[in-house]
Amino acid sequence: MNASEPSTRAPRLTSLSHGGGCGCKIAPGVLSQILAQSGAAGVVPPELLVGLETADDAAVYRLNDTQALVATTDFFMPIVDDPYEFGRIAATNALSDVYAMGGKPIMALALVAMPVNQLPLETIGAILRGGQDVCRAAGIPVAGGHTIDSVEPIYGLVAMGLVHPERVRRNAGARPGDVLILGKPLGVGVYSAALKKEQLSDAHYRQMIDSTTRLNTPGPLLAALDGVHAITDVTGFGLAGHALEMARGAGAAVHVDWARVPLLPGVLELAAQGFVTGASARNWAGYGEDVTPAAGLPGTAQALLTDPQTSGGLLVACAPEQADAVLAVFAREGFEHAAVIGEVQAGPARLEVR
Repeated sequence: MNASEPSTRAPRLTSLSHGGGCGCKIAPGVLSQILAQSGAAGVVPPELLVGLETADDAAVYRLNDTQALVATTDFFMPIVDDPYEFGRIAATNALSDVYAMGGKPIMALALVAMPVNQLPLETIGAILRGGQDVCRAAGIPVAGGHTIDSVEPIYGLVAMGLVHPERVRRNAGARPGDVLILGKPLGVGVYSAALKKEQLSDAHYRQMIDSTTRLNTPGPLLAALDGVHAITDVTGFGLAGHALEMARGAGAAVHVDWARVPLLPGVLELAAQGFVTGASARNWAGYGEDVTPAAGLPGTAQALLTDPQTSGGLLVACAPEQADAVLAVFAREGFEHAAVIGEVQAGPARLEVR
């Protein structure tokens, strides 16, 4: 029996959904078209420090000279079958956007859509308990929420936090000369593809859970460092997609050294065996024309660069002289795999992979 299978006779959570985790995201090209036609910009008060302009991780609204509210929401369908772990992963992922803006979470609201005629109430309760335990670890309450009956199981949070207006870190602040540091290894989407086909080992399953339930607590500590110019978290659009957002926001080129990118154990082999999500191909179709891979780059590299990361790591752009300080913060917070993976250079906004 796979380590992720629930002990009840309820159906596998992943069997009830057409996708899982951040792999459920609408493809980036399609999302851009939807937003362009939606008139989503609307009213933009001067207090709105961060809105829709650069597809950032959260909205930020200035409250006063020393406080700004960080507000975001994130929810998705199951990436694992264990209901408690699904709740933990979804909550960790939602809170990540607050940390990525340099904020500290203050409270959350639960978003719950469940097929109540197919799942035992105990299963639904375990999902909520997983989310509550993550919020407790973050030091915040789940202060309310909303529930509906749904044909697919969906869980997530509205997450709110506070940040000093001068410490807001956007995905658009990188500067030529900055180095790029990635906080977590890649490969969650590959693991999830293997899990769905019941081909993920127990050891790799535990690696997946450990990565996806690790709160991105370095965010506000990094935002307090001089020389840290931009932060984002790597989620459904993969490392390539979120690095491209950083490049476009900076109006500069981002270079990634593939050999330096940390990977979860075994993902190269799994990707070579074909365990790749459909979202990976959709991501490439959405932005691949703005990515230049080096000649001779391994075939698995594209799949991993576009691999959707559920609750992925922080991607940080900082001045070269601050790289050691950034890595030290990651290390103190338990992110031992954080690594320098590239740099920002003057030039057209695109991603080059060496």
